[in-house]
Amino acid sequence: MPFARLAAATTPTCHIGLGLAAVGRPGYINLGRDRDLGEDRSVEVMRMRTHDLLDAAYAQGVRYFDVARSYGLSEGFLAAWLRERPDAADVVVGSKWGYTYTADWSTNAEQHEVKDHSVATYERQRAETEALLGDRLDLYQIHSLTPDSPALTDRELHAKLAEAAASGVTVGFSTSGPAQADTIRAALAVTVGGEPLFRAVQSTYNVLETSAGPALAEAHEAGLTVIVKEGMANGRLAEPHAPDVLKAVAEETTQGCDAVALALILRSPWAGVVLSGAATVAQLGSNLHAAVVDLDDDQVARLGALAEDPHAYWERRGRLPWH
Repeated sequence: MPFARLAAATTPTCHIGLGLAAVGRPGYINLGRDRDLGEDRSVEVMRMRTHDLLDAAYAQGVRYFDVARSYGLSEGFLAAWLRERPDAADVVVGSKWGYTYTADWSTNAEQHEVKDHSVATYERQRAETEALLGDRLDLYQIHSLTPDSPALTDRELHAKLAEAAASGVTVGFSTSGPAQADTIRAALAVTVGGEPLFRAVQSTYNVLETSAGPALAEAHEAGLTVIVKEGMANGRLAEPHAPDVLKAVAEETTQGCDAVALALILRSPWAGVVLSGAATVAQLGSNLHAAVVDLDDDQVARLGALAEDPHAYWERRGRLPWH
């Protein structure tokens, strides 16, 4: 499996990955984008920003990069960087299918992406991904499974995914919404030919949203690689939006709120990769300090008290505007 390459890494940051959701397209729901990106979000400017982030991440030991069909031009940006960096043969690349980007490089689109987990969408998007990433694609994930997704029961789709797995691509899924734990457990039960179909799971987990934790531990125990996304809660855990308790712990550790928030996730024994969603090189550098943050039991307990009801968390996330 490609994740064996990550397991062999020994850098302090080997369990931190870089996700390109925030820089592969001009609009996203993260707080603070106007400050981070400014007004010029042309394709060329965003490509340069992405390549600067990839350069910085690779230089500091990051070896997992995460994109998706719906993250604007993220796959193309990453593919171009990989062509320019033949020395980066040890990176692991994950992408996702199931959402189609529809904003046409606008921050004011009525609809930014459309979800569809059908076989037809899988075949179309798999061809699009393969045209860009070719044999550099290691992990292909169903994007944002929920308990009502037809992808959990579509046997024709499962057969197609099993074919991809047989060709050497790791097949996984990501989750979203307040019922992530239910989705994870349902996906763990999906088999093809008596064998589990999925070998990786990517879920939202952070100081405010911890409900998927027990199910992610079960997935890890079942042998899946666990990837954590939205560790910064779309900017709610970064300055200046962070809760006072997080700010206090950050001051005690002399690190940023972001590093502390990500460090808490890294303490989980089931967390294989924790994604940074940095939009600037400075943010990335601060995020990577998570690898050296040492939290004591009292700090962990204080941070643990910040967890919200998952329905309230996802309702608030759903109200975040696209910037």
